[in-house]
Amino acid sequence: MSYDHVLLPSGVATTPDEVDAYLTAQRGLPEDKVVTELATALNEHNAALPEPDGFLTEPPVGGAETGAALYVSSPYDAIGHLRGLLFDLATPRSYAVYDPQLAWLLDPAGHIPVTVTHGGAGEFPYLTEPLIHQWIPDLTDPNPYLIVEREPQVYIQTFRDGDGDYALEYRDGAPDRHFGTRLDDAHRVAELIWDWTTGDRTRLAALDWEPILL
Repeated sequence: MSYDHVLLPSGVATTPDEVDAYLTAQRGLPEDKVVTELATALNEHNAALPEPDGFLTEPPVGGAETGAALYVSSPYDAIGHLRGLLFDLATPRSYAVYDPQLAWLLDPAGHIPVTVTHGGAGEFPYLTEPLIHQWIPDLTDPNPYLIVEREPQVYIQTFRDGDGDYALEYRDGAPDRHFGTRLDDAHRVAELIWDWTTGDRTRLAALDWEPILL
């Protein structure tokens, strides 16, 4: 069984339905130059590995009439490796990564390069405002947490408990700069995490924070 990703140009879609419509419109079109570059790079990376360590389900990728879209499948145990490589290759070329299993469109438009750890889906190299507003309300068991890290020990994180409330914490380096609060509004939590990511502490400073003692 394979796990699928699709690469497509940034800005051509904002919802899963729009992604589907765009991909349908690209079928039968000659392969775009950027898609050829992406496919070549992926195939070269995969070919450089011993065959048992390959991350492509059916290499080589590309070479089909899919226009400006590139379809890539991997074994489940290679999802993390492939996803990291996709972002490395796609983001500098202004390409988005679409995950059809989760219906997530990871578009680099307006992104901020931070390390995001999503408890249910792994690690991502950037955050955007649409993504944080999509992810926070949907945090679910067994790992309903999300961490946005700028550097070691400089982060903001949230955990959604069984009642649907959110524990929100931030840390600014030293242990005595670790604080937490609780909120019951997913939209507000998303706004505050985005504020922190962009460096705007205005709304964060208005909250009542308690020291976190570990």
